[in-house]
Amino acid sequence: MRHLVRTLVLTAIFTLLLGPLAPVGAGVAATRYEAENATISQGLVESNHAGYSGTGFANYDNVTGSYVQFTVNAASAGTAAITLRYANGTTVNRPMAIAVNGATISANLAFNGTGAWSTWASTTVSAPVNAGTNTIRATATTADGGPNLDYVDVEVTTGGGGGTPVSINGQLRVCGTKLCNQYGKPIQLRGMSTHGLQWYYQCLNAASLDALARDWNADVLRISMYIQEDGYETNPRLFTDRVHNLIEMATARGMYAIVDWHMLTPGDPNYNLSRAKTFFTEIAQRHNAKNNLLYEIANEPNEVAWSRVKSYAEELIPVIRAQDPDTPILVGTRAWSSLGVSDGATETEVINNPVNATNIMYTFHFYAASHGTEYLNALSRAADRIPMFVSEFGTQTASGDGSNNFTRAQQYLDLMAQKKISWTNWNYSDDSRSGAVFTGGTCPNGSFAGTARLKPAGVWVRDRIRTPDDFPTS
Repeated sequence: MRHLVRTLVLTAIFTLLLGPLAPVGAGVAATRYEAENATISQGLVESNHAGYSGTGFANYDNVTGSYVQFTVNAASAGTAAITLRYANGTTVNRPMAIAVNGATISANLAFNGTGAWSTWASTTVSAPVNAGTNTIRATATTADGGPNLDYVDVEVTTGGGGGTPVSINGQLRVCGTKLCNQYGKPIQLRGMSTHGLQWYYQCLNAASLDALARDWNADVLRISMYIQEDGYETNPRLFTDRVHNLIEMATARGMYAIVDWHMLTPGDPNYNLSRAKTFFTEIAQRHNAKNNLLYEIANEPNEVAWSRVKSYAEELIPVIRAQDPDTPILVGTRAWSSLGVSDGATETEVINNPVNATNIMYTFHFYAASHGTEYLNALSRAADRIPMFVSEFGTQTASGDGSNNFTRAQQYLDLMAQKKISWTNWNYSDDSRSGAVFTGGTCPNGSFAGTARLKPAGVWVRDRIRTPDDFPTS
């Protein structure tokens, strides 16, 4: 507990910054469908702005309901990553509804300004497709019409063991007490939390995240941005941009990303409410088209009543939802996200007085050498009543240091596997404490793959991340 401390396809510039991406999974190469060959309603084909592919692009009429519809073919049924390349020379978002085979996949996908009509950008959504012929329609939802649309790229991945976690599961939602994928099936995510971005940002680079995605087979990266302790409040622009960058890096590797508002001291999240509104508004505005995010809005509330945490969540969540209606939100619980157990309470305070919001989960943190049966049983009981997500745990003491209790930690992991409770481990860095997975001096140059530079806790958790959930699709 206490310690000291919808998918965007990258342009060539990001490829240079983040490193080349190796093929992953059971997908096939993307097939391109040019907009000039599609069915266009209330629009026309033009070629008067540079940088387009093919012989032109579709220019939407400035009316609600104008659309471009593509007919695409899939060799087999599966999940399609649908990438739309567009230009928007205005400063106004031109949202569109994206429908596949008549079913709306995104009702209001953002197409923000790109700076010029000759400046092209891409955004990606995932959707189930059938074997054979499919239709993809992009319909303007405002009187401004749509952006200029150049093409769609369609890459189909067969589910059930192939592809990246995001290409298989798509947009996540809370269903009942579980985290569910785009098929409505409960899943479990397994992954790692970063250390504080003010201290160990050098451990998060192309090579280390390649290793996390492809050697560790992680499903999710938790991006832990401290607010105090030389974090966000000292330079909001710097730390927000670091989070933006890590979201893009996780997205490029097919991982989910948890945006962790890592409040810790002071323990009342309301102290940082104004900052949280500013930060999450920007994050949600920029990334609301992605399908691989979760927002963790209060890391470890402490020395504060549950009513104060609940009030904070109920004020912040509508601010996020105004920008992003779809991304699941994780709400911290009292007493260092222990469901109140560390203050002598129980999970009933949350169960009997839940946050008034939908598509949310509650977080639980444990450190196996400090938190025994009382904590384990509270998590088990809670998971039967409310949606739970273990967004941070360690095999050591609550300080993130000391001896490992792998036996107790395995009891937690067995319970979480049984009840489909997703988790991230603390932490993916080379900090001197036993809870940091890498030995000292590993960052920034590695090596990060394999076990040569791992501490005992790193070896242990890597082995468990590498045995993933089955990710059911039917």
